[in-house]
Amino acid sequence: MTDFIVGPLPLWAEIVTAVFAVLGAAFAAIGSFGLVRLPTFFRRIHAPTLGATVGVWCMTIATIVYFSVQGFSLFLHAVLIVLFIALTAPITTIFLMRAALFRERQKGGDVPPAAKSG
Repeated sequence: MTDFIVGPLPLWAEIVTAVFAVLGAAFAAIGSFGLVRLPTFFRRIHAPTLGATVGVWCMTIATIVYFSVQGFSLFLHAVLIVLFIALTAPITTIFLMRAALFRERQKGGDVPPAAKSG
């Protein structure tokens, strides 16, 4: 296990960590507001997905900078979180959109037509 020296960070590391942490929180908040404020499901689905993905990227950069400077070695464990989010968020969005399109077509709603086979 790596021993971390707990002490003050250099000013540049504190600034970079703070900027990316605040940016990540802002993107997550914007995505959440989009989920609440946009009128239809088809418009609401994109805001939280994009906000969460960009927010996680920013938080990961802040985490990498903080722990790399604090531990005097490159800390890349947090990249696994980003990879997980980057792989699962679009897949989840696709499944939700397909389910919503299916339900909307069953109701006879105004959605793009289904693909014609043959």
